[in-house]
Amino acid sequence: MTGLEVEGLLRASHIKPWRDSDNQERLDVFNGIMLGPAYDAAFDAGLISFADDGSIVISPLLPATQIAVAGISAGAVVPNLLDQHRSYLAHHRENVFATTFAQNRKSGPSNG
Repeated sequence: MTGLEVEGLLRASHIKPWRDSDNQERLDVFNGIMLGPAYDAAFDAGLISFADDGSIVISPLLPATQIAVAGISAGAVVPNLLDQHRSYLAHHRENVFATTFAQNRKSGPSNG
């Protein structure tokens, strides 16, 4: 997505948070994506998500002036998503992604 190739800086991020997953989902390789640190933190906080085609979806709670400052590209795309990823992404968009302040306060970071 970002071209980051330094393995020590990549994060294996759960799409459906650990706390919301059953044991099978926690170990499912399709319940994960590799993200750089800024993307991982924003994804866990519900400030970004990804559409089924892998394109980034940015929460209105992430100010436009802060997107690039945070190291996030509005044109980012997660490559190579498979159908098995899509149900987890749908869960993230519906249950983690923050579209309102009240929703963000209720859910908080997912500790993905």
